[in-house]
Amino acid sequence: MTYLQLVNSVLRRLRENEVTTAVGSADSYTKLIGDFVNDAKRIVEDSWDWSSLRNTFTIDTQANVFSYALTGVGSASKTLDVLNDTSNVFMRQASSSWMNNAFLNQDPPKSTPSYYSWNGFDGSGNLQVDIFPIPDGVYSLRFNMVDRTAPFTADATVLDVPSAPVIQYAVALASRERGETGGTSAQELFAIADTTLADAIAMDAARFSSETVWTAC
Repeated sequence: MTYLQLVNSVLRRLRENEVTTAVGSADSYTKLIGDFVNDAKRIVEDSWDWSSLRNTFTIDTQANVFSYALTGVGSASKTLDVLNDTSNVFMRQASSSWMNNAFLNQDPPKSTPSYYSWNGFDGSGNLQVDIFPIPDGVYSLRFNMVDRTAPFTADATVLDVPSAPVIQYAVALASRERGETGGTSAQELFAIADTTLADAIAMDAARFSSETVWTAC
């Protein structure tokens, strides 16, 4: 569903008239519903590592360069694993202090990268990563990430996660704000949203059964 369709779905459930635009609307209540849709989207996206939000970002290193930016990856991302595809090895995450010691207190070697450490964001808001050892050539590094989306700012932007819990949470937030929905309390609406979200997570989690089962080492 698009942002506009989501807003209209919420408005109908609140017995309000549909609109032709959510972003360009001059109506303050429509803008408020748009904010609640974005709030609900964030709640749903943050609740699980959705398959629709999983993506692989590739970096090709350069000799003697150890710091890179993952274009398009922001602060709401999560790392699943990192692979040095050229050397066919998984890379290990290192702490900032470990990297500082390796680079500043020692003479860092130049070889195939086997460690990585996140190091803030560049001027465009892209996640930055340092790798170790310093590459001695070109290596293809694959970052498997959960990349959660930015708030909606256009009517035609499509929702990536299941729409039902987003709509239900937005309705619950809107109902709590104005105090009534004509029969269903905000508490009941939040309970419906929680159940809808749990069902959606269960369906998506079935694709990744090994990630939800704890096994003793």
